[in-house]
Amino acid sequence: PEVKKFVAWDYVVFAALFLVSASIGVFFAVKERKKKTSKEFLVGGKQMTCGPIAFSLTTSFMSAVTVLGTPSEVYRYGASFVLFFLSYALVIVFTAELFLPVFYRSGITSTYEYLELRFNKIVRLAATLIYILQTILYTGIVVYAPSLALNQDFSNDLVFFGFAVTGFDLWGSVAATGIVCTFYCTLGGLKAVVWTDAFQMIVMVAGFLTVLIRGTSLNGGSTKVWEDAHEGSRLNIFDFDTDPLRRHTIWTIVIGGTFTWLGIYGVNQSTIQRCISCKSEKHAKLALYLNLLGLWTVLACAVFCGLVMYSHYKSCDPWTADFISAPDQLMPYFVMDIFSSMPGVPGLFVACAFSGTLSTVAASINALATVTFEDLVKKGFPNLSEKMSTWISKGLCVLYGVLCTSMAAAASLMGGVVQASLSIHGMCGGPMLGIFTLGIVFPCANWKGALGGLLAGITLAFWAGTGSFIYPAPPTKSIPLQLSTLNCTLANGTAALTTAAPTAAPERPLLADTWYSLSYLYFSAIGCLGCAIIGLLISYITGPTKGEDIPPVLIKPVCNLLFFWSERLKTLLWCGVQHDSLEIDFEKKLPKVTANKAFKNSINKETHCQISGYNPEEKSYTN
Repeated sequence: PEVKKFVAWDYVVFAALFLVSASIGVFFAVKERKKKTSKEFLVGGKQMTCGPIAFSLTTSFMSAVTVLGTPSEVYRYGASFVLFFLSYALVIVFTAELFLPVFYRSGITSTYEYLELRFNKIVRLAATLIYILQTILYTGIVVYAPSLALNQDFSNDLVFFGFAVTGFDLWGSVAATGIVCTFYCTLGGLKAVVWTDAFQMIVMVAGFLTVLIRGTSLNGGSTKVWEDAHEGSRLNIFDFDTDPLRRHTIWTIVIGGTFTWLGIYGVNQSTIQRCISCKSEKHAKLALYLNLLGLWTVLACAVFCGLVMYSHYKSCDPWTADFISAPDQLMPYFVMDIFSSMPGVPGLFVACAFSGTLSTVAASINALATVTFEDLVKKGFPNLSEKMSTWISKGLCVLYGVLCTSMAAAASLMGGVVQASLSIHGMCGGPMLGIFTLGIVFPCANWKGALGGLLAGITLAFWAGTGSFIYPAPPTKSIPLQLSTLNCTLANGTAALTTAAPTAAPERPLLADTWYSLSYLYFSAIGCLGCAIIGLLISYITGPTKGEDIPPVLIKPVCNLLFFWSERLKTLLWCGVQHDSLEIDFEKKLPKVTANKAFKNSINKETHCQISGYNPEEKSYTN
């Protein structure tokens, strides 16, 4: 079938997105030109409100992978993906109530500063390096994936979204993404990133709604779409099978999905940097809960788009019929199909897909610059002037912009490894979640346990992840639902699809059908639990940390919630941490250390000095 090409209006709409994004960077560069401190640049001077931060958080984690991948996932496997709304809710509650208060009150700029305050420099450095490598690799793939999907061939004409498949088109869109993100990050800092994200969130939802409305009307209305989805077994959402090898069940999505998202959300520099840029802890929490509504909105749009797409192609699947070369191209193909007579609308959808990418890349560049400056540059050069610090921060934005865009070129050579690389993001996120949980929840954990746990968690997660890539799970665990090509005019003109001759199954090791076949959503859980358990064991063997030596602001007393009826039990489980010396001012949400002589004497003066936000004269923690 003939694929329609982009017309002038599509290019105008698409180009407008890049233009507005770049303009926001210029606006904040001019507006904030007199505020030249690195803190103003990296965390917006801690004056941001909850609204734009909520938009920004949503857009940052809903990249083109969501816009292109989730509808395709629902189309092929059914709507069980919608259960992620439970995972998102749990993730936001844990982030807002467990991790955020500790980070916000500590007055830190980089989440890895916390690891030095709680453990030592070695733990901080190890976590920082893992984060930098993980984020550069992930961001490169996020830049490359939509550019590839939007530039692949649909048919023998090698035309997709009106872009002929030439080096310039694919690498032109990769370069444009990298350049625009680096431009507005470097000029405007965090404020530019946040406000651009808010704009991109509106574009993304507008793109989804346009597709939903048009697609539903063409396929006989929402009732008909629902009936088609039901007949095609796309609405079998609640699968209570406890088998951990099954790709998606309610348990893998709710439990495994929570660990996965908490690993790349709850302790991720990109999220926490936005939250601590809020003017108060109340605003930061509110931003997270508002962002949950955004996550649910995008998820609902993506799932319904998948169902509408199934209704449209239920008797002629473009992927099975070889009209497209990868499932991720289903959504763009569908858009060009239903909007062929409406110039400008396909351009809006391409802008929608690229919005997710721009925001993710911008968030990563800004977070990488912050982590490198706070954890590496300031440690090596502690006496830098504010002007020099700001210039170095901007230079780091440019450096990471180039590195992330270059990594897209490496991603192009990986072939099938792209999916594995996305899994690496989860595999690194699990052990990171484990090490922060050790620090915040378990006062007895020491630095040897934290470092040993981090290494053990990464080893376990990569062992399971790499094994699953080499030896994929048997088809019975993840087989897609049935797709039909009954009413297709096939690309090669033949009446039926030819079936390849069966080949002998390759020999699989003993672990291939057990450990290596675990659902990919459990990789993060394996890394987190492995890190926490091994970390606690090593801590007890080498001598646990004394609670009296830990500033209470660095520990979240979870036992207060679990054992609220017994003061004696709560105090016992504090492990010596002097939580009763804290009086929380609930208005300002800032902890203040009261005059407790035993507590003051037990804390080394040096620890006080190194805690960002500690005022030795007032003996209080402020931001």
